[in-house]
Amino acid sequence: MNKTKWLSDPAHSEIGFKVRHMMITNVTGNFDVFTVEMQSSEADFSDAEMQFEADIASVNTRNAQRDEHVRSADFFNAAVHPKMTFQSTSFKKVVDNEYTLAGILSMCGISRNMSLPVTFTGTVIDPWGQVKAGFEIGGVINRSDFGLKWNTITDEGTIALDEQVKLIVNVQLVKQV
Repeated sequence: MNKTKWLSDPAHSEIGFKVRHMMITNVTGNFDVFTVEMQSSEADFSDAEMQFEADIASVNTRNAQRDEHVRSADFFNAAVHPKMTFQSTSFKKVVDNEYTLAGILSMCGISRNMSLPVTFTGTVIDPWGQVKAGFEIGGVINRSDFGLKWNTITDEGTIALDEQVKLIVNVQLVKQV
């Protein structure tokens, strides 16, 4: 059976993250430049293959000084590793609209297997006749697993940044004809 190709609608999608800062609040950020592609022959996406690529230079935490630090060798080292990628190895339906997405996440020259929970939020035909599908993807990664080890200790003895990073991915895909 032929697979249908779906591409992200950047105006209605986001690839974001949250990390605990000073262990009292969260700093949020996203990648402004990314692509998500999916192929599936099943209407419920039970045989889907997904890949995404984010431009590290597009990281945006709403603070220019922090963004430059995050792009530096202390964190992503965007000059050496300009892309973050994900390639699925499976997309399995768990129950109803809940799935598990397994694959390989690569950033900073390091690749790791991971599984993420996915909610398929449905399909719709927009006012311009395009078929769109929505997905919410969450999960947590350990940033040091990818070489993102920079940290400092506060005067009170706590760390500046948590090791755990929450992923917040909301993707609206457009069916390609």
